[in-house]
Amino acid sequence: MYDKPMLSLMADHNRWMNEKLYAVCAGIPDEARKRDLGAFFHSIHGTLNHLLLVDRLWLGRITGKPFPILSLDQELYADFDTLKREREDTDAVIAGFIAGLQPAHLAEPLTYTSFVKKESVTLPLGLILTHLFHHQTHHRGQITTLISQLGYDFGETDMIYMPGAGTAYFSTQPPAEA
Repeated sequence: MYDKPMLSLMADHNRWMNEKLYAVCAGIPDEARKRDLGAFFHSIHGTLNHLLLVDRLWLGRITGKPFPILSLDQELYADFDTLKREREDTDAVIAGFIAGLQPAHLAEPLTYTSFVKKESVTLPLGLILTHLFHHQTHHRGQITTLISQLGYDFGETDMIYMPGAGTAYFSTQPPAEA
């Protein structure tokens, strides 16, 4: 059910989009990035922090190296350059984890304690990884809205426009006949 080439594509899209958004955000004054614009996590900076926090929370669960948090809006880094560097490092860890996965691992159950529900949950690893990327996409959509409201252009965000997206992940050869 879960497909490693698709997860690899999602990891690369995740990194590509984060690089694009951080490049645009580097040109936005710090005060504007941190201004409460009414988003779930208030500001562009708050939303970028939330995404890094939750990715690290999930990576901790997946790798068995817990990343304890106090809240979902906890600020990890007030300094934008540090936040950007840590985002790049975390995206590399995510991509490396996906690259090292065996397809059979995607169906394996992972049990964790939900921060929101405060209860134990067991889900297949593939679903958890898919959720991680969808969560990123959801909040990046909020960030692009905020960036646009401030008058900045973030360019294309669609996966189909990512360089190599159409050819690098899936074979264009028909399956061999059995």
